[in-house]
Amino acid sequence: MSDRRRRKGSPGRKPKQAAKRGSALRPSKVKSVRSFSTEYSLLLTATMILIAFGVVMVFSASSTSQILSNGSLAGSTLYLKKTLLAVGIGLFLMWLVMRGSLSRLREFTPKFMVATLIALAAVLVVGAAINGTRGWFILGPIQMQPAEFAKLGLVLYGAHLLADRPDRLRSVKDMGPYLGMTAAACGLVLLQPDMGSAMVAIFAVGITLFAAGARPRDLGLLAGGIGVFGLIFALMAPYRRDRLLTFLNPEGDVTGNGFQVIQAKIAIGSGGVDGVGIGNGVQKAFYLPEAHTDMISAVIGEEFGFVGMFALILVYGMLGYAGFQIARKAEDSYGRILAGGLTGLILVQACINLYAVMGMAPLTGIPLPLVSYGNNSLIVSLIAIGLILNVGRGGKAATVKKPVTDRGPGRDARLRLIEGNGERRTARRTSGAQHRDSGRRYGGSRGPGPGHRRRASR
Repeated sequence: MSDRRRRKGSPGRKPKQAAKRGSALRPSKVKSVRSFSTEYSLLLTATMILIAFGVVMVFSASSTSQILSNGSLAGSTLYLKKTLLAVGIGLFLMWLVMRGSLSRLREFTPKFMVATLIALAAVLVVGAAINGTRGWFILGPIQMQPAEFAKLGLVLYGAHLLADRPDRLRSVKDMGPYLGMTAAACGLVLLQPDMGSAMVAIFAVGITLFAAGARPRDLGLLAGGIGVFGLIFALMAPYRRDRLLTFLNPEGDVTGNGFQVIQAKIAIGSGGVDGVGIGNGVQKAFYLPEAHTDMISAVIGEEFGFVGMFALILVYGMLGYAGFQIARKAEDSYGRILAGGLTGLILVQACINLYAVMGMAPLTGIPLPLVSYGNNSLIVSLIAIGLILNVGRGGKAATVKKPVTDRGPGRDARLRLIEGNGERRTARRTSGAQHRDSGRRYGGSRGPGPGHRRRASR
């Protein structure tokens, strides 16, 4: 008897193994360990490398000119401090959007786009002009450039419009709502005038359309029309026309519009294979205007040489590969379009900057993303990367509900409304077996069948 009690256990006591198993199954004790993809890690690694390298290069490119202009070391860290502050803000926003809800972001996108258009219109009236472009709101130490946020907004708006509506990609005419919003935003940017930002936005919109599944023929038609318009617009203003002609022959105006391009080429050529060493560049001190912004690639070429430029391009290639792979593996169409468009936005800016510095494209004032000094560009780029990482974590957005339309008989996937007992129900017209099931649900007689005969025999 005592052995039997010992085997069964006392009534109020639980076996130790069962209690352990039960505690392990409690939801509060369960720790879910999630492994992220290789692309996610690659994108995060490339981002951190570019940020760290950018902080170093901004200090190297700006400190010399600050010391020469001020005559002391007091202001040598001015741009370094501003960049570190922007990095902190950008990383915090990247973390927020990376862990946020894409469904809420999608709901907020139309409002964000409208607010961006209002800001683009307001900056033409009350904005400040820097380097000939009236595109800045300046409130004390805070400087805001709406054109940077317009680039981000157009990609978000494209993903919002096209994710659940593939019919909007059947022709250029069907793309009208998205193209109209793009034309409105880019038109306001061109009025500043800021042709570089408008060009980047148009390229990003093209990549967004491609990621959504637009036909190459339609994209070619759009590219041809925009190219003709851009050429006419560039030739309308004398300074834009001179810049375009200088790109074709910079040696024709050595002391004027061709000065910056020639000095950038000299800087890259002086670097040789392995560069003159960090901080030892000469061109940034006397010859390259705004060396810490859109000309920072030339400083990198001089101080790190061909090896440094190749490594920089390799890191951007790693970022692009990771971003496009995340887009390809996205769990829904919204994530695919969003990740593809935002990756394209970052890469387009990098390509335009590098091509311009090497003399392969006209100078447009586009900064090198995540590396050049430019707080608005840095923050927007980090927000974009945070959204791509969100998609890489498996983030999905809720599908926009569309009204169900009846297109006639003969389609098995069509839904119809069935009204009965005072409530509306949805049923699928597929086969007679489902009609028999509907009859049982609403009180109809059960048709003869194997299941009915078995129940009757019991």
